[in-house]
Amino acid sequence: MKGNVPSRALLRLLWLFSVTCLWAQEPQKATPVKLEMAVETALQNYPVIRAAQSQAASAEANIDLARTALQPKVDFLWQQNLASRNNVFGLLLPQSTIPGISGPVLGTASFASAFGSATGILLSWEPLDFGQRQANIDLARSVNAQAQAQIVVTRLDVATTAADAFLAVIAREQAVRAVQANVERMEIFSNAVHVLVENQLRPGADASRTEAELIAARNQLIQAQQNAALARATLAEAIGQAGATLDVDAGNLLELPPDPPPVTNTDVTRHPFLLAQQANLDVILARRHVLDRSYYPKLNWQTALFARGTGALLDTQIKYTRGFYPDTANWATGISLTFSPTDIFALRAKKRAEAFSYNAEQARYDQTSQRLKAEDARAKVMLDAARKLATNAPLQLKAAQETELRIRARYQAELATVTEVAEAQRLFAQAEVENALAKLSVWRALLAQAKANGDLQPFLNLLRR
Repeated sequence: MKGNVPSRALLRLLWLFSVTCLWAQEPQKATPVKLEMAVETALQNYPVIRAAQSQAASAEANIDLARTALQPKVDFLWQQNLASRNNVFGLLLPQSTIPGISGPVLGTASFASAFGSATGILLSWEPLDFGQRQANIDLARSVNAQAQAQIVVTRLDVATTAADAFLAVIAREQAVRAVQANVERMEIFSNAVHVLVENQLRPGADASRTEAELIAARNQLIQAQQNAALARATLAEAIGQAGATLDVDAGNLLELPPDPPPVTNTDVTRHPFLLAQQANLDVILARRHVLDRSYYPKLNWQTALFARGTGALLDTQIKYTRGFYPDTANWATGISLTFSPTDIFALRAKKRAEAFSYNAEQARYDQTSQRLKAEDARAKVMLDAARKLATNAPLQLKAAQETELRIRARYQAELATVTEVAEAQRLFAQAEVENALAKLSVWRALLAQAKANGDLQPFLNLLRR
């Protein structure tokens, strides 16, 4: 007996190891997704939000870029060349093809070459710009504010789309359950009719009719299941997990929601959509301000320290030991003032273009304001109608159920036809579907109202209640 103790312990260890391996291989069931989780996941994972955030970060970086124009500019140059030394008198118009040669006219056509070198540092600073650089900084800030407003709009769209897709999945599932129940009732009734037909208590046409109704009900179930699967795929895409298999938890969505608190903030100008449109207007105004500050002289203070070296001598001789490095130094400082009077024509044309762009954006602003007010009015009508329908749906379901039971009893007593039974069952099935979707319609109306108000938080708070 004592000799078997180690073997028994080994067997127990092997058994525990096998059980542990089987448990590890067993797929873990995913946690059902609730509406709040779906919205949060969408805000974290949806690519368009990351794109908007990256654009906002780029716009913020452009503010720092615009500020660099306020700093002095330093340029460094080093040049080494080997070239002929011929030089001539005469005018040469500004161009970018022929290199310049300094020095006196040597009066020779020789192509003999000499080494040359040059180096220098130039410090440039514009102490006075009449507000143009600050206008460019303000423009960059306006573009950044525009990008930030677009993030809020994108988050509202993504959250609303995810919530609506979640409600659609719940609605499709409820429709599947209702149609499935109808199929089961149809199967029971069809079997009963077949028994009556086989016992020659009903004509064979009744069996054919019930079979046709049963097949039609099964086809409706297939379509309902297809719609539910498509709704799940849409939800997975809406939360940034396209292709994933999701298990949803309806939570309180199958209950009639309580009355929401009254909306205290009715200022439509604070809606994210209108704030984004206002940001577009601000960008155009900032561009116009830049144009207003562009028709001014440019004042630059420049200081240079430079040196040159050459192997070409004044007596037309060439000294090959010179020119490899700069050996003649100079310095210079001064102020330059530049102004282009003809720029006024281009600036006027640009200002006219910006004025038309502003009018177009102002029209879009007004259109968005009208659309938001109309959406809020429609949402209120939808909410009122949805609550009334949700109150009548149980009464309709009860009446349809009683009608179906009585018609079926009349059929069994040979007082009704199979057509009447089929019609009563279709009415019952339709009432079941409408009753299942009635409460969800109230939630959808609340979601539409929250989007029209520009804030989904009251909707989510109502769901938690």
